[in-house]
Amino acid sequence: MRAVTTSSPAPKPGPPSVDVVLPCLDEAAALPWVLERVPPGWRALVVDNGSTDGSDRIAHELGARVVHEERRGFGAACHAGLTAATADIVCFCDCDASLDPADLVPFVREVWSGEADLVLGRRRPRGRGAWPAHARAGNLALSRLLRRRTGLRLRDLGPLRAARREELLALDLTDRRSGYPLQMVVRAADAGWRVTEHDVVYAPRTGASKVTGTWRGTLQAVRDMSRVLQEGAAS
Repeated sequence: MRAVTTSSPAPKPGPPSVDVVLPCLDEAAALPWVLERVPPGWRALVVDNGSTDGSDRIAHELGARVVHEERRGFGAACHAGLTAATADIVCFCDCDASLDPADLVPFVREVWSGEADLVLGRRRPRGRGAWPAHARAGNLALSRLLRRRTGLRLRDLGPLRAARREELLALDLTDRRSGYPLQMVVRAADAGWRVTEHDVVYAPRTGASKVTGTWRGTLQAVRDMSRVLQEGAAS
């Protein structure tokens, strides 16, 4: 078990600075809507993970900061965004229009007030095909494994989340594939973080999923995340 610990510091006067990390691989069609929904005053960090559809150009034209991550992988993109961030609080959101960045406002408020250390979005599907059966089954299985490993009674391991930047960096996350979101939760639990989750709308994504759009992709993600749980149990 890691010695990383956290205690929520007293909030500073005024609102926090917020960076929203948006891992991106060929999301040109979804980017305009996603970036429009980022709350005013927050900074969007679009992490381009090798797009060939001009996503990086579109993001730049729409006012986002573009970070390039050549190493392929969801975790690689997320971590590149985290290390590029400078704000008090860092949020994560998929860049495919399935989740609304505006839903992060209460997440940030809860972290900044010291009520929680990590806030996750519990996805509630809306619309046909929003959350395929195989992806939902994989998520349920991992939630149960996570409960056994950490005691956290979470019902989702969704990508919409918020936490303090410095504390996230101190977790020393190492997974660079699909296990990154789970590793964040496992190490947060080991460090004694207060983890909460709130319902968010989960809409059909724009374009094809690179991870959970097929049984094969879902199984690979489950393997990645199972490896994370095994490593955590052995540490």
